[in-house]
Amino acid sequence: QVHLVESGGGLVQAGGSLRLSCSVSGTMFSSNTMGWYRQARCKERELVADITSGGSTNYADSVKGRFTFSRDNFKNKVYLQMNSLKSEEPAVYYCVRYTPSGTNWGQGTQVTVSS
Repeated sequence: QVHLVESGGGLVQAGGSLRLSCSVSGTMFSSNTMGWYRQARCKERELVADITSGGSTNYADSVKGRFTFSRDNFKNKVYLQMNSLKSEEPAVYYCVRYTPSGTNWGQGTQVTVSS
């Protein structure tokens, strides 16, 4: 069974940085596109970024230039480096694995930004 586990969330001051990690087990994910989503309280889940198997990235306009999505296929992990976090960005951040038959989601990790 495939499991995705996010880590690295926490409390940070506005302008600070966090690095989220997502470990994938139960499968090799090197051929899969991976993504990070976030969901703030009372808001819909939104795409933050995704990365193809070849390492090409796509970012939401709101995070371009501040967030960096990377992957380590040997470790079966992806990372989201978040810099210059804004006070409006607290949310639960989710890791997702895309497959031809559907998606696998992690449980999420909470990011809190204090102003």
